[in-house]
Parts: sequence; C-alpha cells; structure tokens
Amino acid sequence: MRAVVFERYGEEAEVREVADPEPAEHGVVVRVEATGLCRSDWHGWQGHDPDITLPHVPGHELAGVVEAVGARVGRWRPGDRVTVPFICACGTCPSCAGGDHQVCERQTQPGFTHWGSFAQYVALDHADVNLVALPEEMSFATAASLGCRFATAYRAVVQQGRVAAGEWVAVHGCGGVGLSAVMIAAAAGARVVAVDVSPGALELARGFGAAHCVDAGAVPDSAAAVRDLTGGGAHLSLDALGAPATCAASVNGLRRRGRHVQVGLLPSPDGTTPVPMARAIALELELLGSHGMAAHTYPPMLELVRSAVLRPDLLVTSTIPLAEAPSALAAMGTAQGAGVTVVEPWN
Repeated sequence: MRAVVFERYGEEAEVREVADPEPAEHGVVVRVEATGLCRSDWHGWQGHDPDITLPHVPGHELAGVVEAVGARVGRWRPGDRVTVPFICACGTCPSCAGGDHQVCERQTQPGFTHWGSFAQYVALDHADVNLVALPEEMSFATAASLGCRFATAYRAVVQQGRVAAGEWVAVHGCGGVGLSAVMIAAAAGARVVAVDVSPGALELARGFGAAHCVDAGAVPDSAAAVRDLTGGGAHLSLDALGAPATCAASVNGLRRRGRHVQVGLLPSPDGTTPVPMARAIALELELLGSHGMAAHTYPPMLELVRSAVLRPDLLVTSTIPLAEAPSALAAMGTAQGAGVTVVEPWN
C-alpha cells in the first residue's frame, strides 16, 4: 500500500510503498477512504509523543470500509462503513468497565501507538469496542472529521463542560477543534465568544454561530475582552489550541465558579504549564481536561449530525491527495489555518 512515512522527527515525510497491515484477532483492517489532518499529527511528527516509534505513519482521524476482520470479531464484516475514535479502548480495564473508554488504561491510538491512517489501509484494535457504524448518507470526508476534533469538541463542550442554553462560552483558538466547539456550543443555545489571531478563522467562527469575535493579536488582553463582552466572564471556556498563553487567557476570562476545559495539547520540556491558580482558588473555578470521546457515546452526536443540527461537513475546507499530505503536515507548525483538511489516500 501507499503511505506517508517519516524517518526522523521534524524532517519532511514522504509517500512510499509499505506492507499492507494484518488484523489482530480482535481487530480489523480498514480501507481508508478519508483521513483528517490534525494538529496532533503535527505534534507527533515533531517528537512530542513518547508512544511513537520511528519510522512512522501518522494519521488518527479516519473513515472507511472494513477490509478484513480478525477471528474474534463478532460485530463487523468486510464492506461495513465505519469510523473510529482516535483512542481505541481495550474494553476490559477498570476505566473501560466504568464506561470511560476515552481514558482506557491499555488504549491504542492509530498514528501514535502504531501506524496510522495516512495510508490506504490501517489496522484498528478491539473492533467490537471501538468501531462506529456510519449512516449511509454521511460522506467519508465528513466522518473523518469526527474521530478527533469534532468528537473531542463535542465531549469537551457537552459532556465535560456541561454547557447550558443561555450560558456564555469562550473558545480560545479557532482551528478545527475550536470551530467545532463554536458550532456545538451555539447549537446548544449558548452565546459564544470566539478568540483567535486569524481574521479568517474568526470569520468562520462567526458563520458557525459565534456572537462575538476577539482578535487576540489586536487587543492588549484577550481575557479582559472576554470578561467585558460577557458581563463578568464566561461560564465555560475552552483552550482549543494548546499554548500557555491561551490556557491562561481561558482561565482568566472566566466568571466566578466558571469552568475551564483544556482540550489542546500543552507540550513543554518539563511536562508542566503555568496556570493562574490564584484566580482558580479565589473564584472557585473548575479546571478540567478532555481527551477524546468513547465510541459508545457517539449516537447522540451522530443523530444531531444526521438531523443537520450540527454540520461538521461545513468545517471541511479542503481535500487533498496523499501526495500532498507531507507538505501539509509540515505547514501546520506555521500556518494560521482554519477549518479541516481531509486527505483521500486513494487519490
């Protein structure tokens, strides 16, 4: 099969022929019809993820058709249209037994713990636990955007953030995850303030339901701007980018007893990030993490997509062939892009 492979961190990957994967007894091989290009892939390519072993094939947001199944798989057959969360749970550890598959203690992640979906085929573990059937009317490009950024945003806003109609929600960083969060919060009846340094990203956020937009590069204090626009601060705020500045701005933009959800990754040399804890203590803020979304919790989200209450298809702003994926991956470190880029491995 053809796949995107990198041999060294930070050096441009290349498309080459590699061996086709084989399914584990509990797993499947999926023919990848579409896969999203995500900032998490860029982090992996930069060497920020300790699970990656070189050489490596990135890619973790995918949709496609089951090609082969392992002997112990009971629910899936070749030809089934599927997607999968980027966290593949084992289904049997204590966290999984409690329904928290997104923090599985023995999780695997395509594109991180093993070769991923920037390829024509990908192997996925514990298929009966992790695969999600796709509605026939849903395109593969739309479905590919669900597995990481949209599902991650949905869990962060709805399940972790506990958004309520009428609340103020601030979203710091309007890339794929942030724009998804804007759309989801607005659909829930919240009033959304979108914060970014890109006018293009803010324009998209406005189109997806943001009531106000803050250009963080044009104001001296974006957190103060959020507090002014919301009459005292957001009830719920998300750092959808993952940077010390956006994390601090998210916390500082909250009102009393507000909720901060950290969605964007925060890599640092010592594994820690400064957080304004004095404000968290004084205002009794909640500081929460959000890490993907379990496959068994997909149905309510999929129903909102099916009924067009949520429109993840509108977030897909470009579709590229596999040959363009290496340069697109490298560009994520400097580009101020918004929306979702989908790679089609068979083009």
